Amino acid sequence: MTYLRKLIAIWVAKAAIIAGKLMGKKSSSAPGSFALKIYPSILKDLSSQIKKEIIVVCGTNGKTTTNNMLCNLLTTNGYNVVCNHVGANMLEGVTTAFINSTGLFGNLKADYACIEVDEASTIKIFDHLTPSKIIITNLFRDQLDRYGEIDITIKLLEKALKKAPNAQLILNGDDPLTARFGWNSSHQCYYYGIDQNLNTEPSETKEGRFCTFCGEQLQYNYYHYSQLGDFFCPSCGFKRPELTFKAFHVNLQGGLQFDIEYNHSTIPLKVPYKGFYNIYNILASFSAAALIGTDFNSMNTAFERYKPQIGRMESFYLGKPVILNLSKNPAGFNQAISTVLQDRRNKDVMIVINDNAQDGRDISWIWDTDFERLAHPSIQSFVVSGIRKDDVAVRLKYAQIPLEHVTTYDNIKDAVIELVKHSGEVCYILVNYTALFNTQNILKKLEKSMKRRGTNDKV
Repeated sequence: MTYLRKLIAIWVAKAAIIAGKLMGKKSSSAPGSFALKIYPSILKDLSSQIKKEIIVVCGTNGKTTTNNMLCNLLTTNGYNVVCNHVGANMLEGVTTAFINSTGLFGNLKADYACIEVDEASTIKIFDHLTPSKIIITNLFRDQLDRYGEIDITIKLLEKALKKAPNAQLILNGDDPLTARFGWNSSHQCYYYGIDQNLNTEPSETKEGRFCTFCGEQLQYNYYHYSQLGDFFCPSCGFKRPELTFKAFHVNLQGGLQFDIEYNHSTIPLKVPYKGFYNIYNILASFSAAALIGTDFNSMNTAFERYKPQIGRMESFYLGKPVILNLSKNPAGFNQAISTVLQDRRNKDVMIVINDNAQDGRDISWIWDTDFERLAHPSIQSFVVSGIRKDDVAVRLKYAQIPLEHVTTYDNIKDAVIELVKHSGEVCYILVNYTALFNTQNILKKLEKSMKRRGTNDKV
């Protein structure tokens, strides 16, 4: 009877995946929800069939990119990997990813699982699978009405880690809120970070500027962004740990170029990605792959060939380059702004902010975002859309951006068409979560329409 329920759960979920795709949906969570109702042990059953290891990636920013990079590193080396590529990272989404890789009779032939997990869902998911490695990328304020302040997320992760006592922890050593999980921990811990002073101006708000052990304000030998850098507590001795994986010789011109030092070896990397923050994503995925024993040469090739996922500085062409990026909290937005400003071309910027349940109803975070930096001579104009477009327009006004440079649109498609008509050489579109897929679909359709017409003119 149990086996029959398992089969029915798999068949129903697979049918739902196919039906969803035919309807143009992602079908990344609902199929898993159906399966769990039919056979609640389905994920525990399937995850036990992984031959080698289950690697979990969690943290506020970068987990989708890190997870997909790691999956790419492993598949490049010939391994079969289960992965929730599109970022459906709650219990239902993780279950869907496993079922999608399973045969019709419940057989899973996979060497590894690379699973992105929502921080608040770790406690529940770790009851269904046992990770051998856990990557924590960073912790920033995000969706305050859902998570609350960061200390609540820290407590949730502490409880989850107790459910995986044998897991190795791969932690961002530059982030005091992440590195703390390794401080006096019984877990085997590895740390990655950027071992170089890049002379970053510490103008933005530090999310975790106080020591979580004694409450003293942290000091820095040097600083990268938000609370990330070479930190130390002058009171209790908590400090950035010795880095197992170090990035240095960082060059941000024409992509990302830097060296990684690990185990007395130096590995040079040059990749065509945008965004300083992607160095951390690369380091995190590299660390896990190196600990698994992946060949360094193949890793370099895999990083060069890796294409960013949906909305991670994703490029389109609508008579000029249009770059789409997901930015959903102050730390992410500030890094997106840095990436925009690193592009020396004249540009136009579009911002789309929603406040749907998946985004978080509370958008007060836009006042912690350093929009003042967008008052830059290289930015020609701003187009604003989304449910909270008026709030964003007000925020831009207080950022000293002239009102005549800002246009608001109810319809995202109209906003995109207006954006590319402006005089900039390149357009950047910064969106939060529920605006992402809609905006991407609009860009795809407009790009496809241009190609069909065989024109390079603007839309």
